[in-house]
Amino acid sequence: MNMKKLFAVLMMAALACGLLVGCGGGQKPAEKKEAKPIVLGLDDNFPPMGFVDENNKIVGFDIDLATEAAKRLNTKVDFKPIDWASKEAELKSGRVDMLWNGLDITEKRKENILFSDPYMNNRFIIFCAAGKTEGIKGEASLAGKIVATQSGGGTIEDYLDGKPELTGTFKEFKKYQDYLSAFMDLENGRIDAVVCDEIIGRYYISKHPNKIEAVDVTVGPSAQFGVGFRKDDKELRDKVQKVLDEMRKDGTMAKISQKWFAADITKISK
Repeated sequence: MNMKKLFAVLMMAALACGLLVGCGGGQKPAEKKEAKPIVLGLDDNFPPMGFVDENNKIVGFDIDLATEAAKRLNTKVDFKPIDWASKEAELKSGRVDMLWNGLDITEKRKENILFSDPYMNNRFIIFCAAGKTEGIKGEASLAGKIVATQSGGGTIEDYLDGKPELTGTFKEFKKYQDYLSAFMDLENGRIDAVVCDEIIGRYYISKHPNKIEAVDVTVGPSAQFGVGFRKDDKELRDKVQKVLDEMRKDGTMAKISQKWFAADITKISK
């Protein structure tokens, strides 16, 4: 056999080996691609729902809920701080896949957002110093007391301002720049009660145990929190809803609530 024929035979043999390898003879299996992360839009300055802690990490009640939901969905979640005033535009444009940060479910928002079922009530309740709740059974029980709330045009301030027949019975109606200052005065006996968002007040209690007590009655209007999705993204909405239902049923949601609020406030009132 001359050199040309020998070279041709060797080339054919090499080609045959290559074809065998290409057909699976020793070829490594293709690596499994990870699922695309879900991008969650939030206002990262809303403690205790979602905020940046002292270690520059985004933490909060909603953050823990979303992280657990993503784990059960076998995917990852990317937390993306956004301009909360533009949240619907961020969602519609596809820059985020869902909104999960103490988002009230309203009829107006339903026009542009597909919501999960409510996972928590958003209401205002009364807080008193520990051991000072006797006789406080509702807003009418605040007559003759020094009552405080936060100023700045919030829902509960508007409600109380619109009820002079109620605030007129108070010994004094005080407004603070922030709830922290109000709670400090409550602890020190300078005021008798604070009417406040339940989530904020109970978060304060979790950080200052045995100082403040909650009166479990609703004052003024209340709403409910839900997770928001694009109107046409029913598939993702249903997946998230399924794991939220599981988390409620197996006690995980209650456990996360205890961590942040020192109470389970995830029960939904109809």
